[in-house]
Amino acid sequence: MPRPRLPQRLRPVLRTSLGLAALGFCSSFFGAGVVFLVLLLQGVPEGAQGTEWIIAIVAAGYVLLSVLIGTTWAVFLQRRTVVWFVLGRTPTRDEARRALRLPLHLAKVSGTLWLGGIVVLGTLTAVFGTWFDAMGVSLAIALGGIATVGLNYLATEWVARPLLATALRSVPPGESLATTVLARLVVTWLLASGAPMIGVLILVLPPDLGGDPRYSLMTLSILGLLLGAAATFLLARSVAAPLHRLRDVLGEIARGRRDVAVGVDDASEIGMLQASVNDLTSGLREQERMRDLFGRHVGDEVARHALEHGASMSGDVRVVTALFVDVVDSTSLAAELAPDEVARKLNGLFSSVVDAVSTHGGLVNKFQGDAAMCIFGAPTRHADPATSALATARAIRDAVSASGELDLGIGVATGPAFAGQLGTSTRFEYTVIGDAVNEAARLTEHAKHADGRILASRAALDAACDAERDRWHPHETYQLRGRAEPTETWSTPPATPASPTDPPARQAAAAQNAAAGAGAQAEPDSDPATERAAARTTDTAPAEHG
Repeated sequence: MPRPRLPQRLRPVLRTSLGLAALGFCSSFFGAGVVFLVLLLQGVPEGAQGTEWIIAIVAAGYVLLSVLIGTTWAVFLQRRTVVWFVLGRTPTRDEARRALRLPLHLAKVSGTLWLGGIVVLGTLTAVFGTWFDAMGVSLAIALGGIATVGLNYLATEWVARPLLATALRSVPPGESLATTVLARLVVTWLLASGAPMIGVLILVLPPDLGGDPRYSLMTLSILGLLLGAAATFLLARSVAAPLHRLRDVLGEIARGRRDVAVGVDDASEIGMLQASVNDLTSGLREQERMRDLFGRHVGDEVARHALEHGASMSGDVRVVTALFVDVVDSTSLAAELAPDEVARKLNGLFSSVVDAVSTHGGLVNKFQGDAAMCIFGAPTRHADPATSALATARAIRDAVSASGELDLGIGVATGPAFAGQLGTSTRFEYTVIGDAVNEAARLTEHAKHADGRILASRAALDAACDAERDRWHPHETYQLRGRAEPTETWSTPPATPASPTDPPARQAAAAQNAAAGAGAQAEPDSDPATERAAARTTDTAPAEHG
């Protein structure tokens, strides 16, 4: 039959409570042993011979009384300090501060009792002996007190670490510096160096040691080594272990992780450092979130450009290819459908636009209602912007056609344009301005009525590679609004036929494209590439519409 397991919440509670009780008992027992050993080495003072039984009885009585008082006092402090920890609730700020000072409070309790022993037994020895005898006894008790209080102070922070870690969630280390690394170093020095020196002083102070001084010095040296080793171990554990965890977390941060954190379980400057590392990771996560949101709003390339160039109104003139996407009859669509349904359809359209543009190395510069403006060649220069833009236009048209959700028109144009930041020092945006952008926007309106739903300018076709040009055929020439010269256009048929769920306009366009394809197959001697070459060199436009 398996043993019932202790609930997870109670494990740190029992570890802390039992650990503090065991620590108090063991440290006091060790301190008493140190006093007994030193007095044994020192021998009975000459002036107190014959009355040593009185001193022994008083010492035993004081030990029993101090154990009773110390236990009661320590239990009261622990209950008053850790009641919230036992109940499993969040501490108030005052309760958290009190918990962080628990090692210091327990050290004060122990130190007060040992100080009382120095006064009582030192005075009693002075009455029955000499002041030299009283000083020797007092130093012996002080040696035991230093050992007890020092070890208790250093070890309490280790034993009560679950309690301190929980309290530090309510009170950051910087607001309540309950202990310091300097205090730990001083206590360690007292245990490793101060206590052995006091022992040596005890041996040389009385006129008669009552034993072999070599044996006494050897014993005190061993005692000093043990105290120093214990103090150094506790100090190293309280400093090195948190630093190792900090090093591991910083290594993860350096490798690009932002979801890491270090537990704040130290009330000294180390806890402040732990909290600072957590603040660092929190700031980096927020920075990544803001960068991600910024990139989603303006595009990754624009975000990168803004971070590299800052808030300067900078830009340059370069050859770009602009691509516009606009929904056919969006006004009727908004009147017939619920707003959330319109938004759902537009989100599906823009998802196809973003996927296609990103795949071909372009930038979705902005969404304008039911339209999207895309740029190839800015802000990052593109090896072949025209070819990528034409391929993107076909991909968007085919994806939207396959979904059957919306009907659209796409315009593509190539030419020089200004690409950079426009606005003021307090509000600006990255945009592209030029004739090619206006031309692509105007072509989009005519593309809504074209069979393939895409129209590209001659400059875009001339700048594209041969493999992409072979997919296009001359369409018509339009007199675009705002342009003095007529614009020759090229189009390409859809890659897939329309489905029964397509809008009526799309089904009619697919039927016309199928008929045009059948007519083209009836003339095997015609060469599309030759016809396009002739169209680019002839001075006569195929058709002209005002």
